[in-house]
Amino acid sequence: MKTHNLVRRNKSREGNLQVDQPTVLIISDDVEFSRSITARWQMERHVPTFTMLSGDLWPRCVDNFAVAIVGPLRRELLSVVLEPLHSTQQPLFCVCNDATTAQLVRERWPRTSVLRDDEQWLNILLPAAGEAVLRSGAEARARVAEDACVTLERQAMLGRYMLEMRHGLNNALTSLLGNSDLLLIEPGSLSAQARAQIETIRNMTLRIHEVMQRFSSLEKEMNVVAQQLERDSGKYRVATAAGD
Repeated sequence: MKTHNLVRRNKSREGNLQVDQPTVLIISDDVEFSRSITARWQMERHVPTFTMLSGDLWPRCVDNFAVAIVGPLRRELLSVVLEPLHSTQQPLFCVCNDATTAQLVRERWPRTSVLRDDEQWLNILLPAAGEAVLRSGAEARARVAEDACVTLERQAMLGRYMLEMRHGLNNALTSLLGNSDLLLIEPGSLSAQARAQIETIRNMTLRIHEVMQRFSSLEKEMNVVAQQLERDSGKYRVATAAGD
């Protein structure tokens, strides 16, 4: 059986967060086993990406996955497939078609969830594997949110630093502007080249001053929004208490 991606990997948005769609890895020498799982999963509300491999292709052509499902394999491939999967932290399911194989898997790879290949195996596997996929997706979103939170904290720290240094920087800009103006108002005291350079310094200082003024305006706007949100929250709490 060749490597086959039933559903193309894409990305889903959670607000501004992007998280890879969870992938279910199915490894089996039985094509019908893999098709049964994917066909049944298509009827579920949440359908992941599927990567299907034969035992001979493992562990090639595989990247990250949320859940691994192992089906019928040749006996000599069982250890080759299950050993590396068992060493990961990802949920692992193995469907065995005889009691001897099931006992072997339980003893050698105890982290594996073992199912017998009977009439109910698919009804048992899908809810358990589906829950594992949802949990993996939630954990991935949490990691992305944590990374975003760290970035926001760094940006907030920079913003606080700018607020603290604002007055000192404005004082320095005022000094630059004042001294530039004093030099420029004295006719003939400077060469044409020196006068041009001082005018450049003055113009760049004015530009920095404009940036700082905009920074101050943003701070005031954010404070107004925060105060309005606080007032709305207070009104909501009062209305809720009155309703109770």
